[in-house]
Amino acid sequence: MGAPLELIRELDSSIVHSTDQRKSVMLRHLTDLFLVGSDQYSDDEIDLIDDVFVRLVATIEQSSRALLAIRLGPVPIAPPKILRVLACDDAIDVASPVLTQAERLDTETLIECARTKNQEHLLAISRRKALPEALTEVLVERGDQQVVLSTAKNKAAKFSEKGFDTLIRRSRDDDALTTCVGLRPDLPPQLFDRLLTAASAKVRATLVAEREYIKSDIDRVVDEVTSRIETTVATQPLNYAAAQVLVESIHRAGLLTSGKLQEFASNGRFEETVAALSLMSNLPPAAIEQDMRDTNLQSLLVLARAIGLSWETTRSIMTLAAKRYRHSRGGGLSSIDRCRRVWFYNDF
Repeated sequence: MGAPLELIRELDSSIVHSTDQRKSVMLRHLTDLFLVGSDQYSDDEIDLIDDVFVRLVATIEQSSRALLAIRLGPVPIAPPKILRVLACDDAIDVASPVLTQAERLDTETLIECARTKNQEHLLAISRRKALPEALTEVLVERGDQQVVLSTAKNKAAKFSEKGFDTLIRRSRDDDALTTCVGLRPDLPPQLFDRLLTAASAKVRATLVAEREYIKSDIDRVVDEVTSRIETTVATQPLNYAAAQVLVESIHRAGLLTSGKLQEFASNGRFEETVAALSLMSNLPPAAIEQDMRDTNLQSLLVLARAIGLSWETTRSIMTLAAKRYRHSRGGGLSSIDRCRRVWFYNDF
């Protein structure tokens, strides 16, 4: 990285003596250098680049600052000092890309901008992928109706009790905001009741109907899971009931793979391993457990071959079985070592 850093130092030393046009060109070159090599710079090197960015930005025109913000805004490891400078820029075309996208922009700077900048800045902040409670409190208190609605619509926004109180107060005589707030799943029930008392008849009917639909859907899912658990408990040993429900859920989501089975076995999760093998082989858990008890582990070897497991996964299962039932060694080689030789030489 020596050559790029030497160029950065040269840029830094020539800032004072350059024209505005020259500074804009220098800024573009510096941005190119950072974006190309950002994953290779040390913290000290990024700090140096950051300082040069800040010095350049203080002396260039708005269009160049806006271009820099557009290029740095989406970069997860963009230098923090220049991000703060751009975020606090009075020109919204400069601040917006950073306020909306910059992951490395600290919460304190965002709160400062929310407290001091204009409504366009607040609207940009309201669209971020993450909005902590301390930030939403400022947005819904100081923002105009557009900002408040945008914040309430943001599914990633977190609200404190104070923030929700402000939302409900701001919702008066605003059907769109009332509906949006009322449909938030994180709105506490007692605050939902307060919201309804001030809502128009039309909005009240909509919210009640929507919340009832959501509640009935949740109740249906809970009933299905409860029924599955009760059935499993009635037909399987108690220690496998929860494990089988979990494994079935993983299977329905398409995530029950050889890797997941190996994870269960490696972490010593015996019941989940048995339940997963049972589901993958279409054999009852009792039969799988009997195979796990086999001192020579030959039954497990045959089972693993039949369902297409890798040797790494099979070895993890055998190790778990050996620990569980304390299988003894014999003939100078452990049962797992013998199975490994059989596996690779196909000697059944």
